[in-house]
Amino acid sequence: MKERGGTLNLPHEEPETVANPPRVERPDPALLTYYILCSFLSFVGVVLVLPLMWVRFSTLRYQLESTGIRMQVGWLFRREVVVAFRRIQDIQISSNVVQRWLGIYSVSIQTASGNAMPEIVIEGVREPEAVRDWLYARTRGATVAKKLGSLTKETDGNSVSREEVLQVLREIRDSLDAIAETTPTPGNKASGT
Repeated sequence: MKERGGTLNLPHEEPETVANPPRVERPDPALLTYYILCSFLSFVGVVLVLPLMWVRFSTLRYQLESTGIRMQVGWLFRREVVVAFRRIQDIQISSNVVQRWLGIYSVSIQTASGNAMPEIVIEGVREPEAVRDWLYARTRGATVAKKLGSLTKETDGNSVSREEVLQVLREIRDSLDAIAETTPTPGNKASGT
């Protein structure tokens, strides 16, 4: 596993899986370059904007946890956002011309909070597709786990396990296969007619 400037670690030898998340802890150093360029575009405001962007870059942290994603930013005014995988509604990759020139992207994570802005934006990502695909796999996994978890809740005082549900589903499948074998298709005439 190679580190790029000690910021974004993505293993290249093994594929990303739900059990093997991409390591996104800090933004890529190119994000600081982007912040500096944006600061200089503010001309007179560079004296105020540049220090604020430097503080943002130096305090920006991400953690991919087992139940969700966490973002921390700020020094005097600290902001921490935690989004559970089951709350994620949409994941988008975006970049402007300067970001593409620097080779960095932003991964926006939207929830159903009613806010028009994304809940978390992972900035300074070199390989956004790996992060997006891993997050999609986790959100689908959280959805499936939630649905399976609801099947194991007690119903009328009887507890139903996942294994029992799977067994019933297999029996239904076998019954449908047997019906399909005995039912004549429109192109074939049933024997005996």
